[in-house]
Amino acid sequence: MSRAAVFMDRDGTLIEEHGYLDRLELLSLYPWTGDAIRLLNRAGLVTVVITNQAAVARGIIDETFVATVHREIDARLGRARINAYYHCPHLAEAPVERYRQVCACRKPAAGMIERACRDLDIDPERSFTVGDRWLDVICGRRGGTRALLVRSGHGGHEEDHPHAGVQADAILNNLMEAVGWILRSSSR
Repeated sequence: MSRAAVFMDRDGTLIEEHGYLDRLELLSLYPWTGDAIRLLNRAGLVTVVITNQAAVARGIIDETFVATVHREIDARLGRARINAYYHCPHLAEAPVERYRQVCACRKPAAGMIERACRDLDIDPERSFTVGDRWLDVICGRRGGTRALLVRSGHGGHEEDHPHAGVQADAILNNLMEAVGWILRSSSR
């Protein structure tokens, strides 16, 4: 039987939003991130980060730096574990030609969720997506998951400007509140 997962946006959901994260000194986990991830780990949910990284396509950072950031997040999480990271480096109008494309992985497309489901034997119907933008909610819906908007990062502004035809299953203050909602929903 396929497993349930929580797909999480990175910037504004797990870590503080700083625009283009181009230096490790800017990396700052929210105070609740480690505890939230540990609760998901204890509940047996697969934890997956899905993140658009247009800074790669713009030539601001490279994919090696993206991997470095993810290793640093893992180190700072201590005993909490992210099972996998997926990122989209593409952008239709990218200055870096190699990344200039319309792809199936850039959110709000569901390519990262679909790939993770194949790679990690995840059942999207039993899974959740959490992010601070409507594009995260749309991505989750397209990927077949329930979708939550958090007010951290850009979420407060996003909540005030609803996206036509898109509804979140819940709008919560942050990842910790989203994890509480997920755990209550999963036990039903």
